[in-house]
Amino acid sequence: MIKISVIGLDTSHSVVFPQLMQAPDCPKNTRVPGMKAISCLRFETPFQNKEGLDKRQKQLEQWGVKVTENIDEALAGCDAIMLEINDGSFHLEYFKKVAALGKPVFLDKPLAMTTADGRAIIELMRRHKTTVWSGSSIPFCPPLAKVVKDAGNIQRAHVFGALGRAPAGDSLVWYGVHSFETLQRIMGRGAVKVRAIESPVSIIAAVEFSDGREGVVELTPKVWSYGGVVSGMVNEKMVTTPFVLNASRSYRDILRLLKAFFMGGQPPVDMETTFEGLAIMCAARESITRREPVSVETL
Repeated sequence: MIKISVIGLDTSHSVVFPQLMQAPDCPKNTRVPGMKAISCLRFETPFQNKEGLDKRQKQLEQWGVKVTENIDEALAGCDAIMLEINDGSFHLEYFKKVAALGKPVFLDKPLAMTTADGRAIIELMRRHKTTVWSGSSIPFCPPLAKVVKDAGNIQRAHVFGALGRAPAGDSLVWYGVHSFETLQRIMGRGAVKVRAIESPVSIIAAVEFSDGREGVVELTPKVWSYGGVVSGMVNEKMVTTPFVLNASRSYRDILRLLKAFFMGGQPPVDMETTFEGLAIMCAARESITRREPVSVETL
């Protein structure tokens, strides 16, 4: 049994993941056995008020999770750590508290709110030789893996997704991470430049890659679906494949990947790729502000 310490309570993930691990009434087809949330560190951020935190704490305690405001108590006896903090501006602060413990860390999306914080997290990870995975569950939703496999030599991708509104920080980074990391899953690394525009109804970003390929990300508020179109060369012919992602089991599926990671496996996405995803989003925001293309920062 892998004993998990959950750091943060301002996101629904802090409740959903323990539910799938250990709630007595969790359906068998969504349950992920072999892991148990033993503790949760509670603290306030702009993403959740006291009433909401109290409600979440009560639920966790019914499943045997100890909720505390003392980080030493929260970390005692754990085998792995899940940083479940909605507000990305807190990620570096709390990663500093756990980086040297020698335990694998899942740093829930996004990596950070700025590339400076993202860079600092990776420097700490490397200094302490900490194994870290950070990312969204959406890129692992069916049928994306098959679409990518069948697309051949991928030349272009257009991805659409939701744009939640953050009570603090940049909504593009906070919620756009789902769609930008989906584009990365399709295209791989190598983004060099971004041009983005923002209107009252959407954000659209065009991403240029070093080998001439291109990708487009379209974010729309209140449209809670994900999908897109992939174009690739198959047998010397251009094949275009539309797709819609099924996110109904995304939490279960990412927990299965997390279990393998916590048992010593490699993270499904390396941190260099994750940093590039953050850098693409930050470049998109800067492009909107400057009204011109912006280069993607590299490590």
